[in-house]
Amino acid sequence: MALLKISMCDDEPLALDRLSGMLAKLPDVEIVCGALNGRELLDSVRETPPTLIFLDIEMPQLDGFDIVDALARLDWPTAPPLIVFVTAHPEHAAEAFDSGALDFISKPVRLSRLERALDRARTAVDRAEAQRRLAELSSQLDNLKRTRGAAEVDHSIWVRGGAETARLDMRDVEWIAAEGEYVRLHVGKASYLQRASLTDTVGGFACCGFVRVHRSAAINSALIAAVEHGSWGSLALRMESGARVPVGKKYRAALQTLLGREAGHAPGSDA
Repeated sequence: MALLKISMCDDEPLALDRLSGMLAKLPDVEIVCGALNGRELLDSVRETPPTLIFLDIEMPQLDGFDIVDALARLDWPTAPPLIVFVTAHPEHAAEAFDSGALDFISKPVRLSRLERALDRARTAVDRAEAQRRLAELSSQLDNLKRTRGAAEVDHSIWVRGGAETARLDMRDVEWIAAEGEYVRLHVGKASYLQRASLTDTVGGFACCGFVRVHRSAAINSALIAAVEHGSWGSLALRMESGARVPVGKKYRAALQTLLGREAGHAPGSDA
C-alpha cells in the first residue's frame, strides 16, 4: 500500500488535533504538516509537497478556496496534492464533488469516513488524477465561493433529556425511528423523543444526509459502518454505534444509488 503524505489546515486547534489523532491510528500515513492558517500551509507545501491535503473552508485571511487558488498557481515538478475539504457546512458538498475535489467530509469527522477518503486518495494516486483534479477545482472556484456565500443552514434542534433541554446537532444523529406521532432520534447509545413525523424530520434535515430506508426508519448516510446481508435476502445497515437498521424492499434501489455515490463505493459488507 502506497504511503500517503498528508498536510492539514484548520484554524480550530481542537479540530486539527482530532484529525491528526485519527490519522495517527491508520497505516501507511505520514503527517507532514498541521497548519492553523493558510500561510503556514503554503510555506510547508513548498518545502515538503504532500500527496493529500485536508483543508477547512471557513478560515480568516486565506480561506480554503484562496489556498486552492494559490496551489493551482504553483509549479509542481511532480503531481500536485489532492484536496479533501473538511468543513462544518455540508450544504457545499454537491458543488465540491463536482468541482474536482477528491472528497468532502463534514465535521465532526468520523474514522470510518476518513478511511474511505484515504481509499479514494490511493485510487486517485494510482490513476494519476491529481493534476486534472487540481485544474478542475481551480476552474470552479467562483462557483464554490458563490455557494459558500448562500445563507447557512441551522443543523440543530432543542431536545428534552431528563430534567434539562439541550441543543442537539442533527449531524450527530445516527438514525431516526418513527413512533406514532413522534420520532426517536438515536445518538450513539442515547435517544431523544420529538413530536414530529418521520417525513417532516427527514425533509427538514436532508442537508445533514438523512435518507429513508424503511417506512418507519431513516439513517444518517455519513454514519453507516456496514451493509449486512441476511437470510432470505434481508438487508440491514449497521451504524457506527453498532445499531442495526433494517432496509425495506421499496427503499433498496434508493439505497444502492446512495452507496454508489458515497465515496465512490459502498461501505464494507458482511455476508
